[in-house]
Amino acid sequence: MIRLLTFLLALCSVQITATTKPDLLLAEVYQENIEVQQYWVSEKLDGVRAFWNGEQLISRGGNIIAAPEWFTAGFPEQPLDGELWLGRNKFADTLSIVSKQQAVASEWQHIRYYLFELPNAAGTFSERSRALQTIVQQQNSRYLMVVPQFRIKDNTVLLARLNELESAGAEGLMLHHQDALYKTGRSSDLLKLKTYQDSEARVIGYRPGKGKYRGMVGALVVKTPDGREFAIGSGLTDALRQSPPEIGATVTYRYNGLTKNGLPRFARFLRLNQPF
Repeated sequence: MIRLLTFLLALCSVQITATTKPDLLLAEVYQENIEVQQYWVSEKLDGVRAFWNGEQLISRGGNIIAAPEWFTAGFPEQPLDGELWLGRNKFADTLSIVSKQQAVASEWQHIRYYLFELPNAAGTFSERSRALQTIVQQQNSRYLMVVPQFRIKDNTVLLARLNELESAGAEGLMLHHQDALYKTGRSSDLLKLKTYQDSEARVIGYRPGKGKYRGMVGALVVKTPDGREFAIGSGLTDALRQSPPEIGATVTYRYNGLTKNGLPRFARFLRLNQPF
C-alpha cells in the first residue's frame, strides 16, 4: 500500500496532458420523487472514467491514457464514453494500471472498457444504448463492452436492488432517463444512487495520532471547495497513517448527511484522488 501511494503521488507531475479536458455528462444525486419506470438502471462501476475521441483514450482530467495499441485496435473512430474497469473494489489497482506512462501489457489484459454513452450522437438515451450494442458487436473487440442496462418497476424494487448489489461489492446504481438527448455538464437526466454520500476535499494539515497511532497521523485535516474544514480519521489504514497524502492532495470521503453545523456526519476516508 505504501508503494502504491508513493507511486500515485509521484504521477501527479508527470502525466501527459491532452489538448483539452473532455466535456462530459455528469450525474446529479437521485431523488425519490422520480418515476423510475422512465429510467434505464445500471451498476455504478468504480473504475476510471475514460473518453475515446476516436484516436486515443483521455481521462476526465484531460490526461492521455497510454493504453497499448492492441487494446484500442478494435475501437471505432467515433467518440465513446465509458469506464476502464477491473472489477468491484479494485479502483486503486485500476488507477495504478491506467495512469502509467508506459503501459504494462500483462496488466492491461485484465482491463475492459465498459461503455455507457455515445457522445454527441442523435436520438434518445434508449436509442444511443442500442447503437452502443451494435458498435460493440461490429467491432468484435474482447476489450470493448457495454454496461448492462435494466428496468426497475418501482422505487421499492430499486432500493432492494441497490442493497443487493452493494452487498455484493458494487459502488451503487446509475439511472439514465430513457428519453434524454445527449448533452454535457451536470444534469438530472443522469442520477447516481448510493446508500452513502461522497465528496472531495483538499488536505490542509494533519492531527497527530494517539495510543497505538502515536508517531503516525491520527487524522487528515481537510477543506471542502466551499471552505468548510474538518478532520477525517476513520478509514485510514496504518500505511496511510505512516505515509499520508501530501498537503494539497485531494481525497474522496464518504459520509451520512450533515450535522447542524453543516459538516459531514461520520466522515470516512475513501481514497486518494490522482489528478488524472
